[in-house]
Amino acid sequence: MGVEFTALHWIYVVFIVLIIGFMVKRRDTTLICVVGIFMLAIVATGDLTSSISGVFNSFIYAITELLSTILIISIIVAMSRVMMTSGINEVMVAPFTKIIKTPALAYWTIGLLMMIISWFFWPSPAVALLGAVLLPVAIRAGLPALGVAMAMNLFGHGIALSSDFVIQGAPKLTADAAGIPVGDVVSASIPLVITMGVVTTIVAYIILRRDMKRGTLLLNTANTAAENGEQETVENLLAIGQKRFFAVLIPIAFILDVIAMSVFKLQGGDATALIGGTSVFILLLLSIVAHKTEGLEKTTSYLIQGFQFGFKVFGPVIPIAAFFYLGDAGFTQILGDHLPATSHGIVNDLGVGLAAIVPLTKEIAVVTLAVVGAITGLDGSGFSGISLAGSVGSLFGNAIGGGTATLTALGQITAIWVGGGALIPWALIPAAAICNVSPFELARRNLIPVVIGLVVTTIVAVFLI
Repeated sequence: MGVEFTALHWIYVVFIVLIIGFMVKRRDTTLICVVGIFMLAIVATGDLTSSISGVFNSFIYAITELLSTILIISIIVAMSRVMMTSGINEVMVAPFTKIIKTPALAYWTIGLLMMIISWFFWPSPAVALLGAVLLPVAIRAGLPALGVAMAMNLFGHGIALSSDFVIQGAPKLTADAAGIPVGDVVSASIPLVITMGVVTTIVAYIILRRDMKRGTLLLNTANTAAENGEQETVENLLAIGQKRFFAVLIPIAFILDVIAMSVFKLQGGDATALIGGTSVFILLLLSIVAHKTEGLEKTTSYLIQGFQFGFKVFGPVIPIAAFFYLGDAGFTQILGDHLPATSHGIVNDLGVGLAAIVPLTKEIAVVTLAVVGAITGLDGSGFSGISLAGSVGSLFGNAIGGGTATLTALGQITAIWVGGGALIPWALIPAAAICNVSPFELARRNLIPVVIGLVVTTIVAVFLI
């Protein structure tokens, strides 16, 4: 096929295997990624100083690529903090408490609200926005706290985070690693997200109802984190009329953003910038109105809290993203022009070479991507491994002659559902904490629905390629 393989290609493959192996063992991959970057640099340049600098430069490159995503998450979290402090979130969800009268209505209402809010706020802030207010309502309607945690987890950390249609942080990571437009990944993920979401939430609800009827899931966990004083304190900063005004204004502002995205065909960075700018103005307005003379200082305080959250979440992502960016266009920008003249990037070269020597079918490619995605989620992050899913999706897409977007979307979905997450206990802490249930019990409850959903979604992906 005219592909010239060098030591760089084999080093890249070896470190991909090592990274996956460490993830399977639930060990941190930062050291492996840094060593991999250094090995690629020293072999490519033959210069120790340049190689050491290359590690740092790869981090700069990764941060530059991820900065818009980190920034939007930080700003949205900052905005959610002032909403919680001022009590606007309670007024915003209050109308929905009137319709939650049965366990079924509690499960689906909380789940759908969680999904919608998570698309705009991301799941962790959404859990805080919804959990403390709607949990007591759901329990009064007959839904156990564990059922509330499942609904918030599956709809928020599952459906919303794995699709990420609005903020588009996850699709950007996978699309960049795969070397394809963000819009392609988003479009390809829609049928897979729908399949995964419908199957998983319905199976979870059926099992939940069965266990409630059997009496194996009791309504005995009404003691929430909020009741223990662990929830953020709500201060009497606004009059009820002001809270109602902002509870209407904020959703309208984001609905207008969605309309603008559709009308002006804004995607990726442009869509993120619109949401981010809107969030900044809402943050400023709420801080000034709620805190009055202290508004200027409080604005900075909320931003600091948001940035602390953003870099804490994305800190583990930067080293692994830096390594996987070397598999594509990032190699030349970080280390220089050291690949063969006929090379189209390490990952693309491997894909073409694989197509020449291995009879890779679309079925094998799909199953492999699903497994790789699930494995990368074992670290409990979900996001740290989706760059790998994008790289492998590109490799297999080149090998089978198409379907890169679908393969990449499948890897993204499986990685985030497992690690982002619905199965890894340490990824379930926000939902488990607000509902005062064990994250290990929540993970055990999610296991069967999520596994069934992943199997069905993988089968659907085969027919979409």
